[in-house]
Amino acid sequence: MDLPVDEWKSYVLQKWSLLPKSIQVTISTAETLRDIFLHSSSLLQPEDEMFLKRLSRGYLVGKDPNAPLFYREEGNKKFQKKDYMGATVLYSKGVSHSRPNSEDISLCYANRSAALFHLGQYETCLKDIVRAQTHGYPERLQPKLLLRKAECLVTLGRPHEASQTISDLESNFAAKPTLAASQFQVLQRTLCRLKVKVQEKENLTETSPAALTKAFEDVDLRGENEQISSTSSSVGLCTDPLKGRCLVATEDILPGELLVKEDAFVSVLNPGEVPPWHRGLESKWDTRATNRDLYCHRCLKHTLAPVPCDGCSYAKYCSQECLQQAWDLYHSIECSLGGLLLTLGVFCHIALRSTLLARFEEAGKVIDKLCGEITNRGTCLPESKNLAQILSYDLGGESKNKGKTVETPIPGCDINGKYENNYNAVFSLLPHTGNHSPVHKFLCALSVSALCRQLEAASLQVFTTGLKSSKLKAAAAPVLYPELNIWGVAMLRHMLQLQCNAQAITTIQQTGSEKNLITNSRQVRLATGLFPVVSLLNHSCSPNTSVSFISTVATVRASQQIKKGQEILHCYGPHESRMGVAERRQKLRSQYFFDCNCPPCEREKQRPSQGPGREAFCCHRCRALLQGDDVLSCGSTSCTESVSRDHLVSQLQDLQRQVGMARKLLRNGELERAIQLLLGCRHAAESFLLAEHSMVGEIEDDLAQAYAALGDWEKSAAHLQKSLRVVEVRHGPTSVEMGHELFKLAQIFFNGFAIPEALNTIQQAEKVLLVHYGPWNDEIQELQKMKSCLLDLPPIPVGPDE
Repeated sequence: MDLPVDEWKSYVLQKWSLLPKSIQVTISTAETLRDIFLHSSSLLQPEDEMFLKRLSRGYLVGKDPNAPLFYREEGNKKFQKKDYMGATVLYSKGVSHSRPNSEDISLCYANRSAALFHLGQYETCLKDIVRAQTHGYPERLQPKLLLRKAECLVTLGRPHEASQTISDLESNFAAKPTLAASQFQVLQRTLCRLKVKVQEKENLTETSPAALTKAFEDVDLRGENEQISSTSSSVGLCTDPLKGRCLVATEDILPGELLVKEDAFVSVLNPGEVPPWHRGLESKWDTRATNRDLYCHRCLKHTLAPVPCDGCSYAKYCSQECLQQAWDLYHSIECSLGGLLLTLGVFCHIALRSTLLARFEEAGKVIDKLCGEITNRGTCLPESKNLAQILSYDLGGESKNKGKTVETPIPGCDINGKYENNYNAVFSLLPHTGNHSPVHKFLCALSVSALCRQLEAASLQVFTTGLKSSKLKAAAAPVLYPELNIWGVAMLRHMLQLQCNAQAITTIQQTGSEKNLITNSRQVRLATGLFPVVSLLNHSCSPNTSVSFISTVATVRASQQIKKGQEILHCYGPHESRMGVAERRQKLRSQYFFDCNCPPCEREKQRPSQGPGREAFCCHRCRALLQGDDVLSCGSTSCTESVSRDHLVSQLQDLQRQVGMARKLLRNGELERAIQLLLGCRHAAESFLLAEHSMVGEIEDDLAQAYAALGDWEKSAAHLQKSLRVVEVRHGPTSVEMGHELFKLAQIFFNGFAIPEALNTIQQAEKVLLVHYGPWNDEIQELQKMKSCLLDLPPIPVGPDE
């Protein structure tokens, strides 16, 4: 969740309502963030802090000594049922609650290595074996671990290391014969089998799971942009009197061209649903697998074997290197604040982490900026209506410019006019202080104040790294504010910035059935980040770019041809294919504080409607579009049919319930019943929904899944092609949604051995997906494998049998 939990929001709202009117007016009319922060901070009482602490204690982020055994036993149950993925997650939860160098953590690592072995993750299995041994795995259990290590090495084609491991194992037994005779015989037989495999094994190589990431890292932008970091040379930075800063094409750009490749300045993993634990519940330990269990909390890479923080059970990383980097940069401060940060929300967490990262840049400049904000100096200028107004501030350097003002025509650029991915650029993003409601500003300011008090109470010298006291005094003159007040104002600025500038970092998660081998792709939110360069992109309800993510890196590609001088545009969420102009404009106004005048909005304003026409209802007699408000009439001049909107909405809701029941039957494997119910839904939909309605497409897609599960590839393809037509009308023939549907259709043709159709669909899917993702996308890699397999097949004999 972006904002604080509902309990804290309600508490602050009540506190606001009880404030004297004069104080409400003072905060509401405050002209600077400094005034808002200091006024709100002075109102934070001990009882407020106690209430917040009680909420924070509900989140189990510490290490519970009783949890490792619970998770290990639950993991063992999954393991016995051969649910190795589920077992891996539970063992990982046990690892996260274990203390370093304890038997608990060594046993959890060892058990996880066994599950990883069965999942075919041999390299990762070896790492867990080393971790188990490093943390003191019991001597009596070492034989099992060493045998597993030898098995991995043999499978990976590393026979010399496997031989050494077997030799070490035999030597240990000769020196310490601790096994019973029956166990020793089993061990001897296993060793003999392994020795034979070592002798027979040729050098093999394991496919690297990081292959796609490496390919992605090797892809460079076209030319080096000297004005804007992380962008192609075909991109330029300009200012517009109405729009402010914007990116434009400096030359003609082709579809699929990589325009931006930017690592997040800061990102925080989305915790998802983290229900607070209340005493008296049956179990306080969560056994669900969530994104916070499967992705690195620093680089966001997917990992089956996370390495936990030594101090808390919440933060997990893909490697010891990521763990150490996170600790050095910010987690040493955040570790003890886990429950509080979950309570205050992702935006507050990002605000803290941004200021923590700022310490590692040129601290003098940062402090000058922050003190300029507090004393209402020039750094307030970016929020001026005249966005071309010059920024003036003391850079605090030791050059000849010291003590002078330097003119920067575009906010966020350095003295040389370059816009980079740094704290200067982050600080320049507009907080839109005047647009937020007084209650929202009070909520953010009080939350940040509580966080600062907690930092102060912990006696953490958080924001003084590398700073000289003389610099602080000089920068803050004529009044010296405590450092936490300075950084508190910065955190408030960042928290307000995020409503308009936060970027949802997404990933494509794939789900499928082992029976039908068809993959469904869905985009899920993984984290929230700040990307200074991506934030320069203005909105369009019909954008000319596509944004995707690999870990913490955002890539922006042209989704269509962009002419020289044309603005490069991104969609902030409301898209013309998903909602009508009135709803789009309302959403953009409420979150981003502007009235959208992009071409689709201007076109649709001339013919306002309740929503996209393809989501409307049709006449059950003649299939023409129904028009009107409370009572809908047929648009055909030869038809007099009319019906109430409420009746049709009720019909649609009933249809959605029926489809939901059919999907439940599909998940339970009751395929025939699901198909019969879906065919009935299809017939009902045809009587009152347009052929392009999203529900029509979903029903056809579900029927395709059902027939694929039965192995009836021909019927499956027929239904998916109907779904594909709906997707094309709704999203366009080159949309990313179209690419995902074509990928599914290619799988169906491939499994149905329809070679010409499969090759043709693979080519179409590749063409679309390459524009949006580039060559490192998982689906594109799978398409290439299918194509290679089909092209390598021997020709089908056409003559008579001999």
